[in-house]
Amino acid sequence: MAGERKAYPLRVDPDLWSTVERCAAAELRSVNAQVEILLREALAARGVKLKAPKPRKRGRPPKEES
Repeated sequence: MAGERKAYPLRVDPDLWSTVERCAAAELRSVNAQVEILLREALAARGVKLKAPKPRKRGRPPKEES
């Protein structure tokens, strides 16, 4: 389970959600990534220190040589 992400249902005011969607689109991110960034920024503003997130693998896996 190491490295897995936690799924959590979230109830949000529709106006707040549409604002987060607009911010995410402006920064070329998914809404999920935008929410995570906003949470990290809010925690940092409160003085909570977190480890930097691990970069996620992107793109196609390498081709297998046969």
